[in-house]
Amino acid sequence: MWETFSPEVRAALIASEMKSIDTNTSKSSLTRSGSNTPTILSRSSSEALFEQNSSIDSSKDNEIEVKHEKCPVSGAAVTLTPLERAPQNVFAFTKTHFSEKSEVTKTSTATVTTTTKVVSTSRGWRNIFSLPISYDVNMVAHGTLFDPINSQLLDATGVHPEGYNTRFAVVDVEVDKRYGEQIRNYFACKGIELTICVIKGGEADKRPKAVDYILDELCAYKLRRREPFLAIGGGCVLDIAGMAACLYRRGVPFVRVPTTLLAIVDASVGVKNGVDFCCCVTNETYKNRVGSFYAPSSCLLDPAFIASQDKRNISNGFGEILKLALVRSPDLFDLLEAHGKTLIESRFEDATLRQAGVSSRIIDLSIQIMLEELGPNLWETKLDRCVDYGHTFSKLLEMVPGADIMHGEAVNVDGFFCVILSYLRGYIDLDTVNRIFTCMKSLSLPTSSNDLNLELAWQSCKDAIEHRHGEQRIPLITEIGESICVSDVTEEELERALVLMGKFDH
Repeated sequence: MWETFSPEVRAALIASEMKSIDTNTSKSSLTRSGSNTPTILSRSSSEALFEQNSSIDSSKDNEIEVKHEKCPVSGAAVTLTPLERAPQNVFAFTKTHFSEKSEVTKTSTATVTTTTKVVSTSRGWRNIFSLPISYDVNMVAHGTLFDPINSQLLDATGVHPEGYNTRFAVVDVEVDKRYGEQIRNYFACKGIELTICVIKGGEADKRPKAVDYILDELCAYKLRRREPFLAIGGGCVLDIAGMAACLYRRGVPFVRVPTTLLAIVDASVGVKNGVDFCCCVTNETYKNRVGSFYAPSSCLLDPAFIASQDKRNISNGFGEILKLALVRSPDLFDLLEAHGKTLIESRFEDATLRQAGVSSRIIDLSIQIMLEELGPNLWETKLDRCVDYGHTFSKLLEMVPGADIMHGEAVNVDGFFCVILSYLRGYIDLDTVNRIFTCMKSLSLPTSSNDLNLELAWQSCKDAIEHRHGEQRIPLITEIGESICVSDVTEEELERALVLMGKFDH
């Protein structure tokens, strides 16, 4: 620390110290001018004096600013001194912890209490770095993403030196069958040689070996460290590719191109990536147990992809959209009530609804709500999250061996179960329950599952406590568009909800 001071500051400190020693030679400590706080000279007296007078020195020439704080864990007093070469990021610290220990001794004539005050200190360094996160979620003009006239896809792959004419893309096998020729032709028209890594995009394929396969292909391609690669497919493909991007060279940029309604409004918007993990110890498979928070460099959303899906897959996407409506937006719920069925039947191609802007409004609202909820809490430091609605019981539903249920469908079954829990708690009335049930059925979403029994429901609550750091934090609606998180759901409550749920005409 002493070496970091300028000669003028060193001289001033020495002069001040010597003057104080001359006038207080009988004392074992120095008292700074204008203060009643002693500084014990257990270390270099110059260093100690500097720390006591940091406020004075920081105002002098504004060279250094010492910060003081209290450790939230131990209660220790922490002094942070910025280092000269990195004053915004690296700090030398001292931690001083004060404690008392009392010992009671009883004799035949008295009780003696001895209190020992203990002062312990430690030192080290703190590194602070705020990771800048910024990525654009771009709406692409309907059906133009693979049109060579549109440069958005090529632009998203970054700026490269002249003559660098190769690119890399991870593509869902079904997408490659339908759009592979268009994708290759797009880059060929740009004079770019495209390397495509084709992977399966089902939930059963969302495993670490899929990530390994992409990493092998990236090594063979020799992807540059700042070169974005494309991930084109549904949510599973985007999750797998994002995980590979996070790991390769400790992080390379990647571009999300979602090709399903579910991926457009869900997987493409946030920063989570991951795979399901089969544990060799428990011999169980855990959904999204291994993953990362890693943002894409950008996202390209072309709603024309929705028309290539069958009705079940489109309905599956509405499972996530309806979730957002229930916890955040009565307006979005009204749109789903009025037009959801028509959009499914027409695969979002109904001319009247497109001209009226209904289909784009539903997608826009869904994306904006997700971004508003995720944006301030990207790393999920706050675990009470309304967007976890429908994600408490659905995880285990999806992992039941042989279960024929898609993600959005499982979310909706979970969501309706939570609607029943809300009703039993008096948060909503029966008319609201029936209105939600009718909307769910109009969207061709399942509202029950034979696999949702008391054992699975209670185990889901236990898993939620583990995943959400000691509390259930189950989102429940209090009205359409409003929700709270609760952590006191009991096994008996779940049983009552299952009984009532069984009385509906699913």
